[in-house]
Amino acid sequence: MEESFNQEILRAQRQQHPIGVIMLDIDHFKQFNDTFGHDAGDYVLQVVAEVLKNSVRGSDIACRYGGEEMTLIMPELSLPAICDRAEAIRTAISQLHLNHNGQNLNTLTASIGVACFPQHGTTPMAVIKAADGALYRAKANGRNCAIVATLS
Repeated sequence: MEESFNQEILRAQRQQHPIGVIMLDIDHFKQFNDTFGHDAGDYVLQVVAEVLKNSVRGSDIACRYGGEEMTLIMPELSLPAICDRAEAIRTAISQLHLNHNGQNLNTLTASIGVACFPQHGTTPMAVIKAADGALYRAKANGRNCAIVATLS
């Protein structure tokens, strides 16, 4: 992810285009895992990954950042466009009806932080940090929402 993002930043600087970043965390995933088991948790991660796969373009970078946290790097998407994409992803996840091994699973929700190069930072780590900070604000605001990073 870091190497690809560095390359995208250099390209964006040359071509003067933005890069949108989404940090996504599945809400209460540990509780979900504890209630339904790790097999169900793995299934949820696969389903959410499929939602993300269907929400990105071929030039976008989608990766698991750690645990139940995912990151999308979307070159040439402005801040309004990345916000729209984040909300569409959040909605798609909340509308999933999951069944695993004959058991209906609880509704999933996701908290999302959104940032954009160059508004929220001029280095990959600065933009990721801004999106991650927005993600934590989304969690603090009750979860199941998308929050835009603040300008520094």
